[in-house]
Amino acid sequence: MTPASRQAVAAHAHALCKTIGERTLTGGGLAAAERYIHDTLVDSGCTVHRQTYRYESETVANLYCDLGPPPGEDPGAAPGEHAPIIVGAHYDTVPGTEGADDNASAVCVLLALAARLARQPPSVPVRCVAFTLEEPPAFQTRWQGSRVFVRRMRAAGEHTRGAIVLEMVGYTTREQRYPGPLKWAGYPATGDFIGIIGDGQSRRLTRALKQGFQDNPHLPVESLTIPLRGWPLPAVRLSDHASFWDHGYPAVMVTDTAFFRNPHYHLPTDTCETLDFDFMARLVDSLELGIARIARDCGSRTRR
Repeated sequence: MTPASRQAVAAHAHALCKTIGERTLTGGGLAAAERYIHDTLVDSGCTVHRQTYRYESETVANLYCDLGPPPGEDPGAAPGEHAPIIVGAHYDTVPGTEGADDNASAVCVLLALAARLARQPPSVPVRCVAFTLEEPPAFQTRWQGSRVFVRRMRAAGEHTRGAIVLEMVGYTTREQRYPGPLKWAGYPATGDFIGIIGDGQSRRLTRALKQGFQDNPHLPVESLTIPLRGWPLPAVRLSDHASFWDHGYPAVMVTDTAFFRNPHYHLPTDTCETLDFDFMARLVDSLELGIARIARDCGSRTRR
């Protein structure tokens, strides 16, 4: 973990949670967060693209930037060989909360990772995406930002080596809870690890990312694979990675396990003061290592 990464995630968290606060359409917080993310990425040297669409009477946007070599398809290569690794996080909140863990923590890590990759470009294309409208009432509707993003990917015939969706990655605790089927599966009792959750079609991606994370001895990692797009355990579908699963793209959720760990989930007490910035900074390190492993091991695995 570098001091710069810790300082960066802490500064981003304060800006998102304290300066902006609630990030919904009501009151302008969502638009303010969009501007902050855009300007931060530009300041890091990234070229930012706005993927706009209409929701009710408002224009909302997913934001993305490409790092490393340009994505594209080489006619002489296997399909998807030059497709990007996608790293994404949603930037909206539920009403009435500053949304520190959900999901400022993930946006902070995404911004810190993008800045690092802009300084030290990866060997393969990486697309960093900030999704809008993940929370209700747009959640699991056609207006959820990640669903719009994935539909447009599919319509354009685009591939990906795999999508890494960051969802609540900033909370640690002495007591870790699990859903019923996993209580006796041997997972840690202490909530100081990061989790990687994939579906059946994403096993290769899950394995590669975990192996990369394991190269960072300072952040414990656990993984879980649920077949059938996660439906046997519906709690693992509650973020933007499910949008990729449902369209046949390999994807994983990287998470602190959300409400199985964090008692402040969707409450006004989900504040900046509850975040573990050291934990988040170590995740930036792990993601860089994981991306390198995916680049090596997931060269042509794209979409069913």
